Parts: sequence; C-alpha cells; structure tokens
Amino acid sequence: MPTGAITGYMDVAQLVLYAFWIFFAGLIIYLRREDKREGYPLESDRSDRAPRVNVVGFPKPPEPKEYRLPLGQGTRKAPHPESPAGDIPGTEKAAAWDGAPLVPTGDPMRDGVGPASYANRDDVPDLTIEGTPKVVPMRVARDFMVEPNDPDPRGMAVIAANGKAVGTVKDLWVDRAEHRILFFEVDLDDTGGGDEAEYGAQPASTAQNPLLPYGFANVSFGRKQIRVVSIMAEHFAHVPRTASDEQITRLEEDRITAYYSSGHLYGRPSRQEPLI
Repeated sequence: MPTGAITGYMDVAQLVLYAFWIFFAGLIIYLRREDKREGYPLESDRSDRAPRVNVVGFPKPPEPKEYRLPLGQGTRKAPHPESPAGDIPGTEKAAAWDGAPLVPTGDPMRDGVGPASYANRDDVPDLTIEGTPKVVPMRVARDFMVEPNDPDPRGMAVIAANGKAVGTVKDLWVDRAEHRILFFEVDLDDTGGGDEAEYGAQPASTAQNPLLPYGFANVSFGRKQIRVVSIMAEHFAHVPRTASDEQITRLEEDRITAYYSSGHLYGRPSRQEPLI
C-alpha cells in the first residue's frame, strides 16, 4: 500500500480532514450556544399556538453560568431571567395582525417604546477601574477642568426646540475613564417648567436639575447658546432625574437619553405625520 495508507480506501490525510470537519462543526455549535446567552429565548406573538411563545431554535441555549463581577459587585448569571412575557403597560398594538408594532397609549415620551425605549440596566453607577463612580459632575471630579484657552459651556443659555430659553448650564458631567463631557446640568428658570397636571409630578429626587446629554446638544460658542432640537421648553421639567446630584446610574443614563431621543418623534404632533 502507498505511504500513509491505512486501508485500500482510507489514508491519514482523509482521517485528518474528517477530524477537522467534526471539530469545526462542534466549534460552530459551541459558539452558537454561547452567543445565545443574551436575548434568548426569543418571544413571538404567533396566535396559532399561544398569545406568546418562546422561540429557541437549534442549538438550545446553554445552562446558566455564573460570572463574578469586578470591584465586589457580586455575581451575574447568563442567560439571566428576562422580564415576564406579556403586554407592555401603556402600549397597544398598532394593528390586529401578528408582529404589528406597539404604540404608546399615554405619554409617548415616558411609555418606553419606539424612540423612547431603553434597556433595564442595573440601577447602580458605572465604576472606574479604581472603583469610583465613572460619570460625575465637575464639582465632584475636582481634578477635571476646562482648558483655559477653550470656551467654557457653564453659564451658557439652553434653548429648546421651540426657540424658548429654559435655563443655563450649571455644571458639566464628565466621564472619568474617557475624559470627556457626557452631560450638561441645566439650571431651569421659571420658563423651563411645565404643567404638572398634564405631565405628572417628577419622582422624589435629590437632583433638582435635569441633565442634557452631550449628543443632543448643539453648542454655539459664538452665541454662547446650547440648542436642543429634540424636545420643547415644557418638556425640560419632566426629564427623568437622577436619584443623586453627584452620580448617575446605568439605568438613569439610558432613561434620560431615551427621553431626549423620543422628542424627535413625539416632541410635536406634526413630527409623527408623513412629510408628503
């Protein structure tokens, strides 16, 4: 028999090839199971079987695995329990057919769907590698400063999408890890409020001033103004507040950003209508 032949129909090269195929198939299945640790099982509202059914597919998600979080933050399991299946409060289906999008039935900027949706992240501050809160105002991060040769946004007027001035920038909230501005703290004046009867009272909080995400601010150093095109003046009083005036949690970050994002669609009734 030729060199490397095992039988008249099998040699070492074939065995290596088959072993590689088996290994590669196993690797794909392993990776596919591991990437199902987040977001599975999927939920479907197919009405032929039940109001909601779980869609798992092949292969099935792995058994929960426990991870130790850094800086003494405990442990986390993945896959982790998702929110209970069922209808989302404050919403209804836009149409009767399966898969129809949800539309808000109350205040669209607070119902948490569409552009106002946010992830239910942990309601704890994001931490630096040293274990200190990552996003804080500059009155707390005293080692941060605005470059003397650059314009200082503090004291600039904040202008809403309807052209009304709502207040001034009181402080800057910075990311200690990445050395950048994340939020402007807005000190509202008398015109920056809203109708509590219409929008509802703000939950109790030690933070009196709303935060404006940097990504939603158009800073004009020449005019000494910060313009916001997503929300109106009356909306500023109802921006979700932080529980503390010296730090922000991961959940609060998402809720605040979602509120400003929702204004691009829900800030004015005309924004929900077609252009043509």
